[in-house]
Amino acid sequence: QAQLVESGGGSVQSGESLKLSCAVSEVASRRCMGWFRQTPGKERERVARISAGGTPSYAPSVKSRFTISKDGAKNTLYLQMNSLKPEDTAMYYCAADAYWYCSESWAIWGQGTQVTVSS
Repeated sequence: QAQLVESGGGSVQSGESLKLSCAVSEVASRRCMGWFRQTPGKERERVARISAGGTPSYAPSVKSRFTISKDGAKNTLYLQMNSLKPEDTAMYYCAADAYWYCSESWAIWGQGTQVTVSS
């Protein structure tokens, strides 16, 4: 059964960094993967995604600050977040697409990890 488990969230000051990890089952590791975030009362936002072949894509709000990557040997997806801002505060989720290509049909979700950035 495909599973995703996030870790690495926490509370930091503005300008600091955090690195999120997502342990990925072998099935999900062959798919397009993404990081999302959501705060109460707001729509879920796709922060970044990476194709099965390793091509990344970022939301304009995080481009140049966040880096998505994956380690196939460890079956782990990462999100390196630098220069964090209070508006980055959210619950962060990793997700796997239903396909190896990025179809935007996000079929598998983790339980989320909280990131809080204070000014």
